[in-house]
Amino acid sequence: APDDLVMIVGKDGLVANVLKYLGLQPLLGVNPDPRRCEGVLLPFTVPHLEEVIPDVFGARRPIRQVTMAQATLNTGEVLYGVNDLFIGPRSHTSARYRIRIGERFEEQSSSGIIVSTGLGSTGWLRSVIAGAAGIASSLAGQTLALRPPRPLAWEDDRLCFSVREPWPSRTSGADIAFGEITPGAPMTLISRMPENGVIFSDGIEADFLPFHAGTVATIAVAGKKGHLVV
Repeated sequence: APDDLVMIVGKDGLVANVLKYLGLQPLLGVNPDPRRCEGVLLPFTVPHLEEVIPDVFGARRPIRQVTMAQATLNTGEVLYGVNDLFIGPRSHTSARYRIRIGERFEEQSSSGIIVSTGLGSTGWLRSVIAGAAGIASSLAGQTLALRPPRPLAWEDDRLCFSVREPWPSRTSGADIAFGEITPGAPMTLISRMPENGVIFSDGIEADFLPFHAGTVATIAVAGKKGHLVV
């Protein structure tokens, strides 16, 4: 029901994968083992619940808004991402597509695109930036400190995207490799893949949208937000 409270006892990833399927219901994350679980999204332990649950229903507990990413296909199918979206090939092959951000567009061949939210910006996106810094430093023969993107807060209405291993060729470019998606500038992708094109979120490959040739995907800041009890 809209006024229910959803409680997760588990790991951080479980919180993200439940949050995207909720509406306005607040989600309360409980860390079952603080010695082993990082608990970024699990601020409470079992002894806290006697106090926290009545506080939530009494509107005495802060609720933090969490921005999500949204992939919408021209078929009407929709997928949300709390940490990130991946758009690309199902296996270790090349993804081919046309990408458009604002007035910029390009035909690309790559290993896929990662779109990160503020909540997920310290995860997969952080690894991408670290790898880029290592490659650039090795090629330059000196340690380079890459300027990180503007810090993303959980509630910021913007997303960050990175194209993995773009291939410059006669028919594909690599100029659009990194940037932001905002409410006024969504990303549009047209698949050029006859098969094996997918869009999945938050590392759950089994829960995906097919992204085959001719399919148009709009990647944008989601119209709904998650609600985390803090």
